[in-house]
Amino acid sequence: MRVLIAEHDYPLYAQLLQQAAPDLEVQTSGDSAQLAQMAADCPVWLGQPDLMATLLRQGHKPQWLQSTWAGITPLLADGLKRDYRLSRAVGIFGQVMAEYVLTYMLGHEREVIARLLSQVERKWDNRTGQSLVGRKVLIVGAGDIGQTVAQFLAPFGVELYAIASAAREQAPFKEVATLSDLPRLVGQMDYVVNLLPNTPQTHDLYDAELFALFNPEGVFINAGRGVAVVDADLVEALRVGHLAGAIIDVCRQEPLPAKHPFWTAWGLLLTGHSSAPTSPSLMVQLFVDNLRAFQAGEALRGEVDFARGY
Repeated sequence: MRVLIAEHDYPLYAQLLQQAAPDLEVQTSGDSAQLAQMAADCPVWLGQPDLMATLLRQGHKPQWLQSTWAGITPLLADGLKRDYRLSRAVGIFGQVMAEYVLTYMLGHEREVIARLLSQVERKWDNRTGQSLVGRKVLIVGAGDIGQTVAQFLAPFGVELYAIASAAREQAPFKEVATLSDLPRLVGQMDYVVNLLPNTPQTHDLYDAELFALFNPEGVFINAGRGVAVVDADLVEALRVGHLAGAIIDVCRQEPLPAKHPFWTAWGLLLTGHSSAPTSPSLMVQLFVDNLRAFQAGEALRGEVDFARGY
């Protein structure tokens, strides 16, 4: 089986893949023209969606693409063919995303940034800080990553709620509701954690109307997609006190332009799309497992429904 690797970190992926599956013929290059030549003869591609989308535009016809990202937005662009199987990276981001969410939740409770400012000003800061016990947390997007985040948060004594594509009963959540329930729930929450994918239904979801319903003591964490938030509305909501703070990992345009209001917004912390980096070793193991399934004509982990967008 001939496999194309289309990745910025292609030497590492090639090395790991050769070790994990020596029987594979691995094709890769850092030169775009050479990569395009190789793509013509490779039925299976492993790589990042932006690079693979470029190859698709050139008319290449793979049978299956394995994305190294959880999001596959570049491959859903208008005009791109969808006559191949596509799988997302799943099962490898849960713990690092949970660590990210926990870092900033605990940082908020313990007022880490305020203490740092006190130190800079040489002021003794003996405030006691708060605990996560009893805090209400809404995870908006209870898929593979969201469920794992919830499992990591549960031992801290928080009350967990979720938004999913369909309402259901599922531990450890007290309630799993749908997007239409978001306005009802946000006002009750201490933390609202957005992990939604980029779909037409999730664009501009967090707008002025919704932010006005937030708990004024609540914190919004966006580690899903930037398009879910109306940027100006979030900045204004923070300014007038509709919520206590925001942790923003993903933006509509990355890197964020120098004049964007997020840089100077009150109560907003930017984390530069760092929440859940891909582990190449875990990614290669997922790919090898999926490759065996692909060769056997079986279901793939993380297979994308093009109509749904994820």
